[in-house]
Amino acid sequence: MAEILFEDNHIIAVYKRSSDLVQGDKTGDMSLDNEVKRYLEEKYKKPGKAFLGVVHRLDRPVSGYSCLPEPPRHWKD
Repeated sequence: MAEILFEDNHIIAVYKRSSDLVQGDKTGDMSLDNEVKRYLEEKYKKPGKAFLGVVHRLDRPVSGYSCLPEPPRHWKD
C-alpha cells in the first residue's frame, strides 16, 4: 500500500513510488488509484465501490506525491 500522507473527507494524498502506475493501463498491473480505492472500501466498510478521482498523473518511472479527490463520505451512491 502506498504511504498515506494526508486524508480528510475531500482528498487523500499519497506518496507514489517510482514504478507505480497512477491509473491502470494495458499491462494490467495494480494501479495507485485502485489500491487507494480498495483501502477506502476496507477502512470505511463501504458496501459498494469507492469513487476516487485522478486529477493529475505522474509518469511510471517518477516518484512523488499524488492527490486524489473523493466525494464526502456522507454522500449516497
